[in-house]
Amino acid sequence: MGRVKFCMDGIETGVDPETTAKAMVYEAHISPKHALEVCRAIKGKKVEEAEAYLEAVLEKRVAIPFKRHKKKVAHRRGLKKWYAGRYPVKASEEILKLIRNAKGNAEYKGLDSEAMRIWHVSTKKGRTIKGAMPRAFGRTTPKNTDTVTIEMVLKEEGS
Repeated sequence: MGRVKFCMDGIETGVDPETTAKAMVYEAHISPKHALEVCRAIKGKKVEEAEAYLEAVLEKRVAIPFKRHKKKVAHRRGLKKWYAGRYPVKASEEILKLIRNAKGNAEYKGLDSEAMRIWHVSTKKGRTIKGAMPRAFGRTTPKNTDTVTIEMVLKEEGS
């Protein structure tokens, strides 16, 4: 596998290494659609807010609004300005780990983790892990696993 770079890299894109902290997870075994919707829901939130939000999703108290991948998705109570929602537990768990990793990177750099905000978060398609499911009469059906690469940039509030 080749090296995966950040989409937002360098001063010209606004990523100043003095005031930002980055983290990335490679090829997580989660749904790409769920990862996109969770990332959209937490972008722009403070780190503590996002952690509390994702923990509530893991306990199935708060639903993630599904805005793009909403076909045949049931309505959920408590969603503001939207109707369709789900509780993507596996994706929320991976992204919560990523937030905590980025927060640790910020603390290591000497930045104030209380004043950090999720400035950029995006998902990319990872490689597809090929698999096969045996069927009757010597046939097989493909059973592939999609992976997702997620990147996150935290920025200090005052900057």
